Amino acid sequence: MDGTSAPLVVGFVAGFFLLAVLTLTSFIKLSVVFLIIRQALGLQQVPSNMILMALALFLSVYISMPVIVASGEAIVESGADISSAAGLLTIWRAGIAPFQSFIGSNIDPEHISFFVQVSNDLWEGSGLTGTRDDFIIQVPAFLISELTEAFRIGFLLYLPFVAIDLAITGILMSLGMQMVQPNIIAVPFKLLTFVFIDGWARLAEGLVLTYGSG
Repeated sequence: MDGTSAPLVVGFVAGFFLLAVLTLTSFIKLSVVFLIIRQALGLQQVPSNMILMALALFLSVYISMPVIVASGEAIVESGADISSAAGLLTIWRAGIAPFQSFIGSNIDPEHISFFVQVSNDLWEGSGLTGTRDDFIIQVPAFLISELTEAFRIGFLLYLPFVAIDLAITGILMSLGMQMVQPNIIAVPFKLLTFVFIDGWARLAEGLVLTYGSG
């Protein structure tokens, strides 16, 4: 590797892993769920976006560590010539294979079927045929699957806190304290409940276990 190609290779590999961690891991689902739970608690800025994104990022790396290691080993073992376009393409294919296996095992069958059908309609006459094994089809299907699952989890997490809001509102109205904002009273109760059940640890544990051994 000469001095001119080294920065290019480092940039390519770094960019590949950054893109993979943000889009081909659990990062999207985790970040959305964390933002929803903060909203459900009635908190606007605590924890901050930076803290929640950092938590989602490191948990995503934790979940996908076997995939990341396998990808790095595949890139090293490919032995491709990094100074040519063909070599970079070989590196890309070798590095992306473990991530493709991971997202393939976490895609909703309905979503992948939809994108296969739509791709064949959109690509009609181009000579291209979409299949379930096409990476370009798997990625959007995986992202939609993750967002859908994140909103399902978020809905279930929201319900108990909505119940607390309704209970506090009902109590204040029965006491004739309509001028008091229910959120002022409800937030401490929701925080107390969340802390009492060790909410962050249980939430992280539940999210991690949704990926199982896949």
